Amino acid sequence: MVFKRRDKRPVWKIVAEALWPRGGWTRAFHYIARRLQRLPDPPERIARGIAAGVFTTFTPFYTVHFVIAALLAKTMRGNILASLLATFFGNPLTYIPIGVISLKTGHFILGTEFDPEDETSFVGKFTEAGADLGNNIVALFTDRDAEWDHLERFFDEVFFPYLVGGIIPGIIAASVMYYLSLPVLRAYQKRRKGQLKKKIQALRVKAKSRADEAH
Repeated sequence: MVFKRRDKRPVWKIVAEALWPRGGWTRAFHYIARRLQRLPDPPERIARGIAAGVFTTFTPFYTVHFVIAALLAKTMRGNILASLLATFFGNPLTYIPIGVISLKTGHFILGTEFDPEDETSFVGKFTEAGADLGNNIVALFTDRDAEWDHLERFFDEVFFPYLVGGIIPGIIAASVMYYLSLPVLRAYQKRRKGQLKKKIQALRVKAKSRADEAH
């Protein structure tokens, strides 16, 4: 079976637009906000979903944020779609400050720090850990020896501190977004109900006038 790619744009352009949308992130945020406002659920459930999604962005599980957000939203009885949309709180503009805050908080809580004798950069630790991971996958099917040094260093200096340190700022950010979004959602849904009620009344008046004319 041959699969054809429907999107004819170059791959680099697709990746570039994923990192920076055509209309910019401001326009993307406005679009997500409108989608959140129009979700057919009580404001409290939507706000809990938003909180779950925002909290998820402070975890180091980058490749499964959607899954974690959905599970958190379900546990919190929040709107799952709202939680998925809220994960866009984490984006190329915010991931660096989120990572720095989470790492610094984690090392402070654990009383640890980056190895002062290791000059490898933060990005370098990711690269080295990825190299070890790739090597170990190959080692499963060949006679190559598995290597764990860089993975252990990455876990001790990056992953675990990030995991621990993201909890407090994650809860704070999630709580702030919950209390900010709740009144906005309530006001929007109240206004929308009022507009819908006016439309229904207008249709009834029009239907009644037509019935009177027919008689």
